[in-house]
Amino acid sequence: MTGARVYRWDDMAPEKVTEMMSRKIVAGARALIAQVYLKKGALVPLHAHESEQLTYVLQGSLRMMVAGEESVVRAGEIIHIPSGVSHQAEALADTLELDLFSPVRADWLADESHSSR
Repeated sequence: MTGARVYRWDDMAPEKVTEMMSRKIVAGARALIAQVYLKKGALVPLHAHESEQLTYVLQGSLRMMVAGEESVVRAGEIIHIPSGVSHQAEALADTLELDLFSPVRADWLADESHSSR
């Protein structure tokens, strides 16, 4: 398998982002996937980035504000956030979700340990 690598979420230590949020990251050359855990009440402040984003809620629910429009995303649902669009999230319950970004969110990579490049 040239260039292939298998990752296992259970073998990865979570990175504590805040008291209310932690994440595990795997990055390739052009895409990044993150397993994100948010405690109820966690707020991801309004921001925008170059990366297109897909957020898949596995457990819990998020109140999302995207381009001024509010929606609630529940377990089993995915929200698409286009590149450059302002958005924020609030965890309405303890929430586990997957974020997929393309291109890679370089600001999320503290070091090369996340990268498969």
